[in-house]
Amino acid sequence: MSSFDPILPGEPDEPAAESTSAPVDFVVDLTAHEMLRRTHALAALGPDWDPVAALRGEEEAYDLLYSGLDAEQQRIYDELVAAGVLPRRGGGDAAA
Repeated sequence: MSSFDPILPGEPDEPAAESTSAPVDFVVDLTAHEMLRRTHALAALGPDWDPVAALRGEEEAYDLLYSGLDAEQQRIYDELVAAGVLPRRGGGDAAA
């Protein structure tokens, strides 16, 4: 350490000696916790939850969302589809 190196308040005047202890591997296995989380999530959904029906309903909702657009909305939608931002959806036949 040169005389030009600042010593901040609370720092020792001499550098600390190098530690001779080796790094310790620290591993946490969260597998059991993740399985418990999934169990609680499925229990909260209930026994009559149908994932296929839920997905089908979600797809139908998206189809309705992108149907019945006015000319400007349709133009913007087509640009987003052409750019690959949105997938092509809906037949445009739902009520606006």
